[in-house]
This record gives sequence, structure tokens and C-alpha cells, in this order.
Amino acid sequence: MPALAASALLLAAGCSSPSSQAEPPSAAGRQADAGTAASTADRSLAVAAAPTGSTATAAAHPGDSAGQAHRTKLSVSSYDSKTRRAVISSAIPPGGSSASSDSNDGAGGTSSPSASSSAPAPSGSAPAATSPSASRAPHRPAVGDVIASAPAPGAPNGLLAEVTKVIGETDEGTEVQTAPAQLNALLGDDTAKGSVPVDPAAFDIDELLPDVDVSWSRTTDVHVGPEGATVPLGSLRLDVRADLPTVGNASTSAAASVSGFVQVAPQVDFRYGGEGADAAPASAYLGVSGDWTSGWSLKGRAGGSAAPVRIPFATLHADPVLQVGPVPVVVNLDLTCYIQISGDGKITVDVEQSLKGDFKAAGTFGLGQGWAPVSSSDMKSTPVRTSVTTAGSVQAALGAQATVGLYGSVGVVADLAPYVRGEGTGTVTGTDSVFSADGSWAVYGGVDLSGTLRLQLTIFGTPVFQRDIPLGALHREWKLAGGAS
Repeated sequence: MPALAASALLLAAGCSSPSSQAEPPSAAGRQADAGTAASTADRSLAVAAAPTGSTATAAAHPGDSAGQAHRTKLSVSSYDSKTRRAVISSAIPPGGSSASSDSNDGAGGTSSPSASSSAPAPSGSAPAATSPSASRAPHRPAVGDVIASAPAPGAPNGLLAEVTKVIGETDEGTEVQTAPAQLNALLGDDTAKGSVPVDPAAFDIDELLPDVDVSWSRTTDVHVGPEGATVPLGSLRLDVRADLPTVGNASTSAAASVSGFVQVAPQVDFRYGGEGADAAPASAYLGVSGDWTSGWSLKGRAGGSAAPVRIPFATLHADPVLQVGPVPVVVNLDLTCYIQISGDGKITVDVEQSLKGDFKAAGTFGLGQGWAPVSSSDMKSTPVRTSVTTAGSVQAALGAQATVGLYGSVGVVADLAPYVRGEGTGTVTGTDSVFSADGSWAVYGGVDLSGTLRLQLTIFGTPVFQRDIPLGALHREWKLAGGAS
């Protein structure tokens, strides 16, 4: 549990402890008690990044009267995604004592002594009443349990599942049959809100082109790819150089290429506002956002293609775990960095620009509106060098497609494509702010942001929508340079 959540629980426990000196309640005391009750009813959960390598597991049993999610000593030893069978093990040996364990560590989610304590009742006391949770052995999964796990063997994207059948005991633990579950079964009527940066070193990176270098920087470590690259704390940078398809009779000097870098500091944005495990949450939000910087150049005369030609140069994958109160929420984040080119094959350009800004792509849910898209981007570019030769048009982008989901279910797909576009009717050359031209010409910078909300966002427990929902295209363009003779 994050330090903030632990502190909040300790504070709440301290406020609810009886006073060492009995005093009659005063008006101020009654007001303080009312404030404490309101604070308890708020049930706002902290959202933070789980420790690296965390194997946290949370469980709840919605059928119990005290079925709120809690940390548990259960863990997923193995999972088969085809059969949906899992083996659940416990940190407590089968014959061991659980007396020293927290009463909230059982899978049933009850805090009653009968559910978790094997100690005998005091002499002369009445026997404890039997309940479904009391009849279960402590630290064993039972039908109806909802379990959320960080990435585990067989479940690299994490696991959110309900136990539908207990099959039996194995050497590794209890084998169970599971079915997909939803977050509201664990978060219930709690609320949570937070944005968590993704550790740049946590990405698995597959370089798809030969000339790709990776750099990143974090608090405890720095990895530098190309010589001289300076990466801000928390950012990931990819430098690339790629030759582009050229026109068949293009001269060697007109061979087309793109070179430059993409630098991004992504973070995951998560919100949940619940109204109970048996009802849709009042609100939900899942998205990816971050700072973006790129510096790149386009040179030569690329082959003509009316339809954009996309050349991926790196794929990145990370499974950051958000600790939402006691619940490990596993976010799956994928990025595909690419070069994209289109044009008529008639124009030769030499354009270099720098670009800096931010972006946000998400889905948001409200009881009155259902699911709706969120997309924004504020980018600013600076031309470093601009040259356009002969008539024609060309557009090149150095962008990234991002997908973000929960427990292996893709929820949001976003495509961020900063680009440069050149067009001319003659011969134009220029450096910095000095240009010469014979005809008209123009060079534009721009950004396109598009995407889709996927059906799987119903993992929050929201009503099912029947089709993918477009994010809505965001398009901005600005003039970098241009003129006429």
C-alpha cells in the first residue's frame, strides 16, 4: 500500500481509538465526530506507482457483508489464458498458523474474527455464528472471490478474475476456474484519482530499423544511446535515421531520408468514482498523456504515393502497476514509433524543424453521458532549415501510435502524428529567414491526433457500448515559411 494510503489508514485508526480519559461529549466533540464520519464516508483511495517488481494481490468477496477489497497473501502461481484456469497459492503453509496474519488477508474480504482467526473462543463464551466466510479455510480462494493481481506467470498483463469453481489442491496451490471480472467489484463505492509517470527503463523496446538508438533517464540511472544525447529526467528518447523510397530516376543527391529523434515522457491517467459494486460507477477515466519533443529533418525526393506509407522503426511495451488503495491496477501501454511519408514524387525538399509540446488521449465516463473521447495536443515548432525545389507536394510525419488498456484489454488507441508539409510551384531555397524563390512555395508544420475508444473499457463496470467510438480527429497546422517571387 502506498505510504499516503497507509498514513491515511493509521490516521483514521487513531481518530477512531477511544480516549484514554473519559469525558462527556461537547459540541466541539460532536462536530469533530461528524467530520470524522464524513471523512470516513469519503473513501478516497490514493493512486501511486507500485514498487518495481511488485507482486501485490487484492481480493474481495462481494457476497459478504464486509466485501471491500483488501490486500491478501494469496498470489497467482500460474494462469492459462485459454482455459481461464489459475493456481492460487498462499504465503501461509497449509498446516501453518494464521494467527499472526492480518484478518483482512483472507480471500473472502471479511474482517470478522470467525473468518480469519483459528484461536479458540474464550472459556464460557457462546460459539461463534457460522457464516459462508467462516466456513472457508483462511487464505484459500472460494467461489465468488474476485482477485486482482500484478503480472504473474501466465498472466503477463496482470489478472482480474472471479473464481467460479474450486477444482482442487495441487503442489503449487489451489486450482480454480475463473471468469473475467470488473473493477467495480473491487473498488465498489470508493473514489480514486491520479496520474502516474511510466518509468522509461520499464519499456521493452524492439528496434525495427538498423539505425535506432535508445536513451532514457531516471532518478537512479541513466542510459545514453547516441553520443551527446541529453535526456530530461523521466523521459525516453529514440534517435532514428532511415532511407525512404525514392523516385526511380532520382539522382544520388536527391535520395530521400529522414533523421531525427522522438523524446516522450508518458504518464497514465486514472480516475474512478464509484457508487457500489453492484452498480455502474458514477465516473471513470483512462488515458495516456505526456510531454513530447522531437527534432528531425527530411531531405531529398521521396517516391510518389497518394496513400501515406508508414514505416515503423520501434515498438515499446510496458505494464506499469498502479496501486489504487489496496488494489493493483495493471495498465498495459504500447507505443509504436513510425515515419510516414506521402506526396506526388515531384518535389525535392530539405527541411529541418524542432517540435515541442504535450498531448492527451483518453476515454471518460459519466452516468449521464456514457463514454466520451478526450483528446488534446499543444505543439509548437521552429523551422531550422527550409528548402523546396521544383513543383509538387510532400508530407512527412514522425509520430507514435499509443494503446492503453487494463489487464490485457485495450481500451484507448491514439495516434499522434506531428508532421511537416511542403508544396511549391517552382524553385525555392532558403536558410533561417533568408529565402530566394522563383514561383510560389510554402512549408507547414502540423499535428494530427486521432484514435478510438474500445469496447473493453467496460472493464470498469460501466454499461456496454456496441461499437468502437472514434476519439475525433484533432488537426492543427501552422505555416513555417513561404512566399512567392
